[in-house]
Amino acid sequence: MANFFPRWTNWVPIKMIVCVIVFAGGVTAATWYYATPKFTKVGYQPIQPVPFPHDIHVTQLGMDCRYCHSFVEVAAHSNVPNTATCMNCHSQVAKDNPKLQPVQESWNSGQPVEWVWLYRTVDYVYYNHSAHVNRGISCFSCHGPVNHMATVHIAEPHSMAWCLGCHRNPENYLRPDDQVFNLDWKPEDVKPAEFVAKYGQPSDTTEDFSKKKQLTQAEIGQTLKERWKITPPTNCQGCHR
Repeated sequence: MANFFPRWTNWVPIKMIVCVIVFAGGVTAATWYYATPKFTKVGYQPIQPVPFPHDIHVTQLGMDCRYCHSFVEVAAHSNVPNTATCMNCHSQVAKDNPKLQPVQESWNSGQPVEWVWLYRTVDYVYYNHSAHVNRGISCFSCHGPVNHMATVHIAEPHSMAWCLGCHRNPENYLRPDDQVFNLDWKPEDVKPAEFVAKYGQPSDTTEDFSKKKQLTQAEIGQTLKERWKITPPTNCQGCHR
């Protein structure tokens, strides 16, 4: 009896299996690469009940981050400002602005403004704000140029790989402790002689940093890393306690 199907159909099952494997591999690779905080979280910009322009409050008016986020230096968790903090100014300034109606209603009712949280660390990750800002890690490193944002958005992925990048090379992010809340700070702003007088320089360096015209981020960071004996954990227990 002659074959009902042509000979080439013998390869169809094998070709189908190969196609399925290639397709599954492509989906897996795309998910692994794109389904990460870098692509799913960065840029998230929710609408808040009150439009709070950080660029006006911080850059134009010169308000310090710690006026509203008052726990950041002393507690593991930062805080959003309570209504009383807002009303310290807005009981007098722009008090009739309709955009501030939710603040007025909160003040009268005693119920907090329902801010939409952008940064909320999952329960199985331990993160201490005070430990970071008290050792030269600026708000800028994790939250971006908030002082120039009319509406705050997520600027960094805050993924495990992203955190480890800093923990493995903290010298790339450290800055003088008096510049932690200056979000416009740049390494070029440092005066070498004054910096060396206050913090010294790495012990294995033969060059005199104080005589240089300008210090790099690596030189500043390495100095502070050694001065403050910074050794961030890179094992699982550091964050998953």
